[in-house]
Amino acid sequence: MADLKYDPVPHNQKDFLEKASKRRGFCEVYDALETEYALVHEMLSARTRAGLTQEAVADRMGTTKSAVSRLEGAGRHAPSMASLKKYAAAVGCTLKIEFIPQPMKR
Repeated sequence: MADLKYDPVPHNQKDFLEKASKRRGFCEVYDALETEYALVHEMLSARTRAGLTQEAVADRMGTTKSAVSRLEGAGRHAPSMASLKKYAAAVGCTLKIEFIPQPMKR
């Protein structure tokens, strides 16, 4: 079984967004991927809570580290329900999907 030690790479999202938002077109593209980024954030948070590396998750899913990396890459890959369920189980979670009503526009 893969080593379960997790050593996260330091990243300051606030600083990153502040610098990146100054680039032309960044905000439009970032906003268009809001749902994908929210999904990736949930996935990474679950993996962090579980204390697992991508390799350990891959081992539990019966796939490769590169496949897990693609799952965790916002906007580059649209994961299937089957893959999301396997990922959730691998990090000790249950997958829950919600449709949240939007406020009526006038």
